[in-house]
Parts: sequence; structure tokens; C-alpha cells
Amino acid sequence: QVQLVESGGGLAQAGGSLRLSCAAPGFSRSTIGWFRQAPGKEREFVAAITPNGDSTFYGGSVKGRFTISRDIAKNTVYLHMSSLKPEDTAVYHCAADGAGAYFYTERTSTYDYWGQGTQVTVSS
Repeated sequence: QVQLVESGGGLAQAGGSLRLSCAAPGFSRSTIGWFRQAPGKEREFVAAITPNGDSTFYGGSVKGRFTISRDIAKNTVYLHMSSLKPEDTAVYHCAADGAGAYFYTERTSTYDYWGQGTQVTVSS
């Protein structure tokens, strides 16, 4: 059974950095996205990367602060988060689509598989 497993969450101070990992064995042909969900809010698109890493996409609230990357040999996608803000506090999920999408990567409906999530808490 294929699955996505996130790790790397935790507590950080405002202005600090964290790196999240998404282990994605079996998803080498998938676009991988990161989404986040804070309590009482809708799931928000954070970033996405295409199967060979040639295209990346970012949500407006994280552009310039977060970087998504992909280690194809390790079947792992990373989300490097810097200049963290308290409003970045959320559960972060990675997700995989079935077709290696280059469009609509910001939509949750694009993705077929989801990880359980990892908590990120940013203190002020």
C-alpha cells in the first residue's frame, strides 16, 4: 500500500526555520503538493513540485519564504520554511496526484493521496 509520510514538524520561533520532509516511495511520477490547515480554517495550498522537479508552485502567503525541493533518488520531497510567522502554525500535509500535473496544482481536488500531516507551531 503506497503512502505518504510527513516528518520534521515541531516548534519554532518567529523568524526561524524548519524543514519538512515527505517520504513518497512509489510516487516518482506524481506531482507532490504541500497543504496546511489551521484550526477552524480551510486547507490552504502551500507549494507543489512536478515529478522531475522542473516546475514549482507556491501559495501567495509563503512565496519568497518557503522552498520546495525534491530528491528523486530518495523519493523524498522537502519543504524548507524560513522567516516563519505565527500565522504559519498549522498541520502540514503532503499530497500526491496520479498523473504528474502541471496545472491546478493549488487545488486539493488535483491530489489523490494524502499523508497524515505534521504539526508546525510558530511562537511569537
